Amino acid sequence: MRTLTRRSFASATATASTITLSALLLSLAMPNIARADFISDLATTFERALASGNWGLSLGLIFLAGLATSLTPCVFPMIAITVSVFGARQAKTKLEGAKLSTSFVLGIATLFTPLGVIAGLSGDLFGAALASAWVLVPLAILFLALAASMFGAFELNLPPALQNKLSSVGGVGTLGAFLFGLVSSIIAAPCTGPVVGALLSWIGTSRSVAFGGLAMFVYALGLGTLTWCVGTFAISLPKSGSWVEWTKSVFGIAMIVAAVYYLRDLIGLGEIAQKTTTWLLVSLGLVLVGLLVGAVHLSFHDGWPVRIRKGVGVTLASVGLSAFVGWLIALPPLPPGARIAWMDDYAAAQSLARREHKPLLVDFGASWCGACGELDRDTFSDPRVVAAARGFVPVRVDLSPNTDTPAKRAVLRSYSERGLPLVVLHGADGVEVARVKQFVPPEDFVALLERVQ
Repeated sequence: MRTLTRRSFASATATASTITLSALLLSLAMPNIARADFISDLATTFERALASGNWGLSLGLIFLAGLATSLTPCVFPMIAITVSVFGARQAKTKLEGAKLSTSFVLGIATLFTPLGVIAGLSGDLFGAALASAWVLVPLAILFLALAASMFGAFELNLPPALQNKLSSVGGVGTLGAFLFGLVSSIIAAPCTGPVVGALLSWIGTSRSVAFGGLAMFVYALGLGTLTWCVGTFAISLPKSGSWVEWTKSVFGIAMIVAAVYYLRDLIGLGEIAQKTTTWLLVSLGLVLVGLLVGAVHLSFHDGWPVRIRKGVGVTLASVGLSAFVGWLIALPPLPPGARIAWMDDYAAAQSLARREHKPLLVDFGASWCGACGELDRDTFSDPRVVAAARGFVPVRVDLSPNTDTPAKRAVLRSYSERGLPLVVLHGADGVEVARVKQFVPPEDFVALLERVQ
């Protein structure tokens, strides 16, 4: 039997991993395709957990995001060195090592936690920024540049002089470990930046200061978990190798898809995509083929044949994942009359409601608002809600990037609200009866409509 070389073994392992990952993805999706909203339900579970005050699932996912970021090239190769710098390797007891390692992680958290608080306080400022093409296009370009860096096109690092200066901060001891954790977060910015940016944007739309601070604290704990374990228990991590390059490729593809996601309204992704089983299978199939061709386990540093295979694989995987994102945000096909017939002119709707002496239903929404999409997808398309809303004059004020205007913003401010979602119900006399500022299930919204009538 021919002996496998280390290189061929790594390649075989990578191929097996991609096959297993893709098969698992398909196996999770296939039994639920008949419902056509399985994965959408997974996404909305996250939002519902927040709306109900159940933060456990959301924080767990954020912790995993931090843990995954610690496997990137900006963080993982430096863990052993970092632990030695702040003295945990020289600790005489595990308790002393745990104290130093905890101080280091708290230093990381001290930098990230205030960012979450600021994002929660800013609320609609993040949402307003995400409604502007002047912000979205540069943001997408930045993500594409970061993706190119992950694939090895160039090295994105802080200036060496600044790195050396930051690395000299602190020293051995509890205070030194804390200060080194603080500056290490800055040194790792090239890899943590995209994840942190996405989290802060989402926290801004949640408008929760408490959750914002807690979310970034938990992210910092995830980011520092491996360092804490190494410093406390003096364990040895596997050496950097091909798997670190694979991690970079995964993040590179994720950043490409993130760029597409931020541009989804400008390119009309939600209108192009179809909420059908065929669209879902094709998108997952492209991801599977891209992985098998070499999107993750091949390298752009090898010869041209390998680079071409890698490029084809990355393209297929990125297109497939982008199409999958389109499937997630697309509205399901419904027969005529199965949706609320929204007007788009607030003044005209208000005038019609007065003239016909009918109650007024006002929905403020935007594509960047997760809870707004959930209301549209799960509540406003429910047959019971559609039937109950026929007695209203319904108007939608769309604040998405391609439709937002100063006049619409003025209407939102007239209700003394700055954030989304917001649904306002007026009686036939024009007086406000109820207002909704989070996801409401169909049965609860029907009860609100019936209360107005």
